[in-house]
Amino acid sequence: MLVIVAPGQGAQSPGFLTPWLENPAFAERLGWLSAVSGLDLVHYGSEADAETIRDTAVAQPLLVASGLLAALELFPHPADAFGRIGAVAGHSVGELTAAAGARAITAEQAMVLVRERGKAMAAAAAATPTSMTAVLGGDRDEVLAALDKHGLTAANDNGPGQIVAAGTVEQLAALADDAPAKARLVPLSVAGAFHTEHMAPSPRTTPGRRSSPTATARSFTTATTCSSGWSPRCATRSAGTCAWRPCLTSASPACWRCRRPAR
Repeated sequence: MLVIVAPGQGAQSPGFLTPWLENPAFAERLGWLSAVSGLDLVHYGSEADAETIRDTAVAQPLLVASGLLAALELFPHPADAFGRIGAVAGHSVGELTAAAGARAITAEQAMVLVRERGKAMAAAAAATPTSMTAVLGGDRDEVLAALDKHGLTAANDNGPGQIVAAGTVEQLAALADDAPAKARLVPLSVAGAFHTEHMAPSPRTTPGRRSSPTATARSFTTATTCSSGWSPRCATRSAGTCAWRPCLTSASPACWRCRRPAR
């Protein structure tokens, strides 16, 4: 079974899309997603420096767009993928990429949502200098105790031997000076302490309604499944009972949709 997992923030690096942009179709599609998001993703993916693309409001849309287009390179005709992909999932903001890949939302909806999510989380992160550090190795109990000692949050538990600590820059510096035994600390290229209380002070995103970026992220915490003939919007998993949801195709950027009649 093939499982596709979309990366989260911190996976970006300067110029990482430069080789991809040599493909005219990729460049055209990235240009379209740039227009949808209101960001020059071509520039950010090829020319911008590390500090620029570390900005949450830039990094998140850049990664979602990159993931969507990378999936199209694997399967230029999405229908070819449905019988081969068992599931799609995403790490943090990659959940939006996965949601679009599973046809729960369109690519354009994903780009608008990630743009607003990134802006809200960037604003929240600006309130206090915060960041994240991966703690590799060490005894799990000792690592968690060290995080608690310095007031840090275990924001991500990525599996045995890798816990991501999140908190203020000062707290992370204290952890670096007092690292758990046999553990290696790797600062992440992110501009905030995501998945923590530091994301609470978000601005209002709709009139009369306070929308937390953390809550926005949580609305996509379930890994959406994309198996043959099944849509996450359907109550049944029986093959062939549901129509395809809107998705990217190899057609013109202005018409990236595909459907088939429900049976």
